[in-house]
Amino acid sequence: MQAGETILRDIIQGEKQYIIPLFQRPYSWGKPQWEQLWNDIIELWESDSNSPHFFGSIVTMQIESSPEGVSKFLLIDGQQRLTTILILLCTLRDQAEINNNKNLGKEINDKYLINAYEEGENLYKLLPTQIDRHFFYQIINQNKFEDKQSKQGIYECYQFFIRKIKRFPDNDYKKLISIIGGCLIVISIVLGKDDNPYLVFESLNAKGQPLTQADLIRNYLFMGIQGNKQDKIYEQYWLPMQNLLQDNLTDFMRHYLTKKGKDVKINQVYFELKEQAIKDNVSDYLKDIYKFANYYAIFLNPERENNLQVRKYLNRIKSLDIKTVYPFLLNCYDDWQQNKLTEIDFIDICKIIENFIIRRFVCNVQTRGLNRIFALLYSQVSKNIDLENIKFLEELKRHLQTQDYPQDDEFSENIKKVKLYGSNRTEKARLILESIEEFFGHKEIVSFENLTIEHIMPQKLNEWWKNHLGEDYEITHDLLLHSLGNLTLTAYNSELSNDTFTNKQRELNNSHLEVNKYFQNVDSWRRENIENRGEELANIALEIWHYFGDKNYKGKVRKGVTGSIPKSLNFFEEEYSVKTWRDVLEITLNTIAEVETEKFEELLLTFPRFLSKNKGDLRSTRQLKNGIFVEVSLSAQDIYSFCQKILENGDLSREDWQINLED
Repeated sequence: MQAGETILRDIIQGEKQYIIPLFQRPYSWGKPQWEQLWNDIIELWESDSNSPHFFGSIVTMQIESSPEGVSKFLLIDGQQRLTTILILLCTLRDQAEINNNKNLGKEINDKYLINAYEEGENLYKLLPTQIDRHFFYQIINQNKFEDKQSKQGIYECYQFFIRKIKRFPDNDYKKLISIIGGCLIVISIVLGKDDNPYLVFESLNAKGQPLTQADLIRNYLFMGIQGNKQDKIYEQYWLPMQNLLQDNLTDFMRHYLTKKGKDVKINQVYFELKEQAIKDNVSDYLKDIYKFANYYAIFLNPERENNLQVRKYLNRIKSLDIKTVYPFLLNCYDDWQQNKLTEIDFIDICKIIENFIIRRFVCNVQTRGLNRIFALLYSQVSKNIDLENIKFLEELKRHLQTQDYPQDDEFSENIKKVKLYGSNRTEKARLILESIEEFFGHKEIVSFENLTIEHIMPQKLNEWWKNHLGEDYEITHDLLLHSLGNLTLTAYNSELSNDTFTNKQRELNNSHLEVNKYFQNVDSWRRENIENRGEELANIALEIWHYFGDKNYKGKVRKGVTGSIPKSLNFFEEEYSVKTWRDVLEITLNTIAEVETEKFEELLLTFPRFLSKNKGDLRSTRQLKNGIFVEVSLSAQDIYSFCQKILENGDLSREDWQINLED
């Protein structure tokens, strides 16, 4: 068996053929893996560097070799990666030819996709399993797919990358190909003739664990330590750190490296550490890693923190579920431990981070840019306070206000409507509701441990609620169910369930929580009641997470839509001309149906009042390209709110969907 690092170009270039054995599963990668690969490549392209990027391992076994023919290999492990890369190269080839760059298209085809001077099956660089082979050949041979094949994984992968490449400048295709071939690094493992390929595959995919970045780092660091010292240092530093962090070890190593001011991607951890560790004594380097690993363990489990006030705010940071802040926080926590920052300073830093994240979450600002913001933040703030002799906290706030930090009008408007329940949103909703309760300054300490989030208007409407909400009960339910105004905290969640408002009110009146005293003074729970309570709670939220920036700073300002006229819609980097809000809704849904088919199916189930296969189910409709009918008898504000729900449901940010209004 031979193993070593190699660039991807060396794997696929030349007269080679990789055969996927029958015991391998069919192609199974989906959008999350394609999206991750594409984002990694684009980040390499934007950084304009030749930094290596770890792309995993590829295990092969040579089965036939000829001085003049095609060298053939069994592809034991890595078929998903290699298949996806070849499909991506197909899209580059095809788009280059569409853009009349025939020479580049031929170069990609002959170098990377086929063995140009061979025929029959020897023509192809890759022979997938029999299930996938027909579809893969069609893409390589540039044949058209039939509609019935549109759900096939290989075809969906091709369509995904076609959409990405279409938006990419064609004069940068060569640079993109250079990054794919030269920056993606794999661990190439070539088995010997005496190795059993099936047993190796079974070990890799069933009995064993894939090689992690942390494994590579451990092996590299201990190669730099004298043999007689290895056991002692392993027992003293590495093993306790490994036991402490377990599956979080690779993530920690990434954040440890990133805290030094460079945005290190997960697949670059090993290469970045090699570069940094060369400059240091390996033993001292391990001691420093171990120190920060203990800090990191506290972030993951704040109950380890002895200081009760610091523990409280670390728990709040944890509930935000944004680990990209950890590189910055590691530096600040170390400064506190070294007495460079006071306890109050560190708590205030946690409050500033929480404020920044909460406001961006409520306003649906994309999280993709947070990696870079927090990777560079400590070095940028530290540099500026050295130059200008100002306080760390003031410079921190001054810098963050320039990073798409929502101002009061936008925050107030969005917190009344944003979806605050479901998947990763629920913990943030708890934090918001608990913070509002604490804001009232109850003399007794309130324990939130046994409290759950209650929907006043229930998640499933019975006949009583339908009658109570009125004719537009479905619109009210779809738009306001998970909004701040409809949520509260209670220990009676299971008892309240979908009971009538009158009965819920009786139970809530017995609550000791200040946030529930609101219900004593209302006699109904319809749309206007939910919106009124949302307004009141939004005003409290403005005081809790007050705007820490300069009021005169001219950042992005988003205005309300009531009475406005849309001029154009930018969605998925395409611009559409529109004349009405109904046009906006139709184009948004048509685009989702085309680009995010599975998400559209979820929308159809989630919003039956807005979308239906039957025209008669709705009042006033437009028909989408896929035949589904959409309700259009809606106000501008309701259409805008529904579009925001679509974005939330599809985990899309406001940067993906922007409206330009008439002046």
